[in-house]
Amino acid sequence: MIKLLAIILLTLLTIGSVSLQKTYSKYSRKELKRRANKGDELAEALWRAVSFGLSLDVLLWGLIGFSAAVLFVLLSTTLPGWMAILGCASILWLAFAWLPNVRVSQLSERIARAVAPWLAKVMQKLYPLLNRIAKLVSKHSKIHFHSGLYEKEDLIELLESQRKQPDNRMSDSEINIIKHALSFSDELIRDVMTPKRVIKSVKASDSLGPILMAELHDSGFSRFPVVGDDEHIVGTLYLRDLVQAKASGEVKKLMSNKVYYVNEDKQLGHALQAFLKTKHHLFIVVNGFEEVVGLITIEDVLERIVGKQIVDEFDKYEDLRAVAALEAKKDAKKHQHVKSAHAESSDK
Repeated sequence: MIKLLAIILLTLLTIGSVSLQKTYSKYSRKELKRRANKGDELAEALWRAVSFGLSLDVLLWGLIGFSAAVLFVLLSTTLPGWMAILGCASILWLAFAWLPNVRVSQLSERIARAVAPWLAKVMQKLYPLLNRIAKLVSKHSKIHFHSGLYEKEDLIELLESQRKQPDNRMSDSEINIIKHALSFSDELIRDVMTPKRVIKSVKASDSLGPILMAELHDSGFSRFPVVGDDEHIVGTLYLRDLVQAKASGEVKKLMSNKVYYVNEDKQLGHALQAFLKTKHHLFIVVNGFEEVVGLITIEDVLERIVGKQIVDEFDKYEDLRAVAALEAKKDAKKHQHVKSAHAESSDK
């Protein structure tokens, strides 16, 4: 009778220890600590035991090994041979084959939560010894787990699977930005440049005034290459400078004399580095024969990174009055929407 009771208790201890080890390792320590800091009660309870790290694994696997060994000895000495073999095989399958491959249940989490304070007390007493064993195990076990990522395509695939995770806390826009940031450098400058045939350029000798400003504004661009009488590019004109100009004269008075070139066969990553180094926002694109084939702006590169079009609005973020005007316009639209909603409810 005593041996039978011992077999039952040891079976429960073995299976329970395996279940606890699986439950405590369900979340990474970093994730569990993050949830605990945010007030998750389950995470706070589990963290009391999981915070001991590898020392907790040493304790649990020690319990599993000890209880399983004693259990198998009792089974072999108490039961007939065929029953002992069947019992050992059943316990091995249940504890080490079936249980590790099933999802952690709410019951397992509740048990782990209830046991955590007791485990924490035991760990505090045995931590010096368990920590030495853990260090010894870490020193002599050279097991390296590969992340499964070999190329950036693997990481992109991982990000796509992240969208479907029930506990995903990354927005679609964040995932899209990361994906585009990983792949944008594979594209060439010629793939995203504005071709020469649709470039709106101005002459250095053109007169400043409302007519020119209207033409440039209607083009939809905010930066324009400036050409000389020989049709060679001699500078860059920013529409914001033209809008703010009060004096009359020619374009060459307002244009920037700096002109930068980039080859169409270079990758977008090269263009981004060039933009950052020169702090210039527009490059003239040339081919291998030094012929102008288009232009590229920093917005073209950033749009490939964020995956959507960037509205320039003539760089009004630098103008406090313009920013205030934009916010006022938004408030006016919001007020009009609320007013319309009240009017509709009154009519009803």
